[in-house]
Amino acid sequence: MLTTFREVQSALQNGSTVLEITQHYLNQIKKNSDLNAFLEVFEDSALEKAREVDQKRASGKAGRLAGMVIGLKDNICYKDHQVSASSKILENFTSLYSATVVERLLAEDAIIIGRLNCDEFAMGSSNENSAYGLVKNPLDKNLVPGGSSGGSAAAVAAGLCTVALGSDTGGSIRQPASFTGTYGLKPTYGRISRYGLIAYASSFDQIGPITNSLEDGALLLEVMAGKDEKDSTSSSRPIDAYTQIQPEKKFKVAILNEYKNADGLSASVNNKMNELIEDLKSAGHEVVYADFPYVEYMVPTYYVLTTAEASSNLSRFDGVHYGYQSKNAIGVEQVYKKSRSEGFGPEVKRRIMAGTFVLSHGYYDAYYSKGQKVRRVLQNRTNEILANADVILIPTTPDVAFPINGVTDPIQMYLQDIFTVHANLTGNPAISLPLGTNEKGLPFGIQVMANHFEEKKMYDFCGVLQNLKK
Repeated sequence: MLTTFREVQSALQNGSTVLEITQHYLNQIKKNSDLNAFLEVFEDSALEKAREVDQKRASGKAGRLAGMVIGLKDNICYKDHQVSASSKILENFTSLYSATVVERLLAEDAIIIGRLNCDEFAMGSSNENSAYGLVKNPLDKNLVPGGSSGGSAAAVAAGLCTVALGSDTGGSIRQPASFTGTYGLKPTYGRISRYGLIAYASSFDQIGPITNSLEDGALLLEVMAGKDEKDSTSSSRPIDAYTQIQPEKKFKVAILNEYKNADGLSASVNNKMNELIEDLKSAGHEVVYADFPYVEYMVPTYYVLTTAEASSNLSRFDGVHYGYQSKNAIGVEQVYKKSRSEGFGPEVKRRIMAGTFVLSHGYYDAYYSKGQKVRRVLQNRTNEILANADVILIPTTPDVAFPINGVTDPIQMYLQDIFTVHANLTGNPAISLPLGTNEKGLPFGIQVMANHFEEKKMYDFCGVLQNLKK
């Protein structure tokens, strides 16, 4: 099975062609169609690109990603291909341009094989909110793969593509990575351009990779990172050599007391955290404990701010400009009301309504303004902790993947993000590594956070954690 780029490169060195590798993945997608990971396979354009890359390889002009086959979360635009954010309101919509990340990947000769199922408009923690059906976890088809990038995580875990792109607004890359035993990276806010990503909450969203190896994520970050004139929030800071992982250094590792003792944390995850702490100490690293007395405010603050931004961002889907328009509407007002009522799913409508409420007259100061102040407090405390430590080590999820339809209460579903929203609220980079399994052999991730734009240091420390496993 070709699960990492190193395996792909090995196959190419042993005589395989990019066309054959692409065909292998197309066959795997057909065999695993019951997972419902792919909404559409770009077979014709993928095979055409594969032939082009084979010709470049023959002439010695192939890019860094020649042979890498990539799946795109269905909220990332690819010119002349459909994109729907897994919503009925964008059914059959064809993108007029490519996201900056797509252009950068194609320029290095990656093959884009299709678009991957996700929670509608990236709103969900289980991938049960898609207008096109839920995604199953390839490790156990009775379980969810996590969300909202569940299709991306499932496709990578099942070997349907070498790597996949997701988007992370409150943990939507890292949480599904935890549930599927893969690696999920949320870069620093602004490290990767958001141009061409269908927005959920603009001050939180980041594109990032889901992979089967630490090195593949680092390579994709090197290719995708950097300033983009089309995205004013993208950073012009230099790109480090993330792929040159150096695990030889000694690190000062912060453990957050409130996360370690959080309600709902499973014994398996807690035991793994304790084991890692002892292993790090034994290997000569310094472990420090820090107070972070804001855990109970994280998820509420996140949902106040993200729903407010979603209410604004999703107002463009109105049944007039593009996308779904109700056939039952008579007159302008009905076009708006019926198109949005019929086009959006229940979770998206719930969040739009919540966001409209917190932005409304009389409630703006009570909710939205206060949420922004809390966000600043969270950022300041995180900065203080990282001024005295290299990285923060916390769980990715409270437990392993839960059964399909196993969490029906919206509040309980929102609490699945308790450990991941931190990095989005503060803008820090964070990565989930598949370091643990429970008594049934199901995987869970452990998360590393670092200071803004210190992905290199974060990857070096991830190298330390990888070596502890050996």
